[in-house]
Amino acid sequence: MDGREILASLVAGGVAGLCADLTLFPLDTIKTRLQSPQGLYNGGGFRGIYAGIPSTALGSFPNAALFFVTYEYTKSVLGSSVSTKKAPLVHMIAASLGEVIPFSLVQFPMWEFLKAVWSWKQNRVVDSWQAAVCGAFAGTFAAGITTPLDVAKTRIMLAEAGSSTASGKVLPVLNNIWKTQGISGLFSGIVPRVAWISLGGFIFLGTYDKVHKMLL
Repeated sequence: MDGREILASLVAGGVAGLCADLTLFPLDTIKTRLQSPQGLYNGGGFRGIYAGIPSTALGSFPNAALFFVTYEYTKSVLGSSVSTKKAPLVHMIAASLGEVIPFSLVQFPMWEFLKAVWSWKQNRVVDSWQAAVCGAFAGTFAAGITTPLDVAKTRIMLAEAGSSTASGKVLPVLNNIWKTQGISGLFSGIVPRVAWISLGGFIFLGTYDKVHKMLL
């Protein structure tokens, strides 16, 4: 990557992150309340769903900018030395280095795969709106299968200090949810989560693709 490509990834990633976070903040708040032990209404219902948005906006630009620079740089370094069949592995590594959570590990290889298939079928690079659609589908898939981990993370964050849940061990938390609430507990909040991330994938990845192309 040259300096122009790095700058393009920084700016496009930052703009994309800011747009997505500001647009989808209320859905994320509702999803978190649904996943809390108190439930949606006891956890605040639909009141104050924009509380905390200034701090989110402040951090979204640099976080997304650094993620995409890391992601694109890793792709450029590793991608030139591997075959097409190993491209998903490169995308997984790049996403993991950009953001060490399981969601990106699933979403970004899926996004790249869907773009590649669409490009192959129409015999040209996908447009930005097509990249956005691919982002929505990739986000839906990743959101669905990682919901139990997100529920566990929410429970750990909201746990009382000194409790076993607050220790941060994910597997015991998942096991406890399974025993007390079953499959519905593990996938609590899946509807707003999938809706939030699907729309987020459309906005985030579509905006990134558009701004990135404009700058280059």
